[in-house]
Amino acid sequence: MSSRHLSRSIVMQSLYEWDFSGKKLDLKKIVEKNIKEFGPGLEDETFVWQLVAGVVEYLSKLDEIIEKAAPEWPIEQITIIDRNVLRIGLYELLFGKKEEVPPKVAINEAIELAKSFGGESSGKFINGVLGTVFKEVEKPKK
Repeated sequence: MSSRHLSRSIVMQSLYEWDFSGKKLDLKKIVEKNIKEFGPGLEDETFVWQLVAGVVEYLSKLDEIIEKAAPEWPIEQITIIDRNVLRIGLYELLFGKKEEVPPKVAINEAIELAKSFGGESSGKFINGVLGTVFKEVEKPKK
């Protein structure tokens, strides 16, 4: 498993735990615990902290985009796993460094997270939402 993929997994598990608690637990402590538990071989934690900080900073904007891209799914009705995979994927797609993580890589990584942690249809759902957003972003401006 690549260190970036492992980092994304740790971020997803941390955001899941934080979200499950109603955002009442200390996210920093959750991330530190999950790095120790799931990433003992992780050489560089920078990407983990970058993703966590980015998702938290843009949380309300990310949720707004999810609601527009999946209008039949209010944010609180999306499973906690799918919701947080979408947040990570959208953050990388829209606000991340494109030279480090091209859009198609961000989408593919999110789909892989959804397949690993989510339900049977999570991969398709994540692909649909991120694909919709990507098409909007890539549209030529008139």
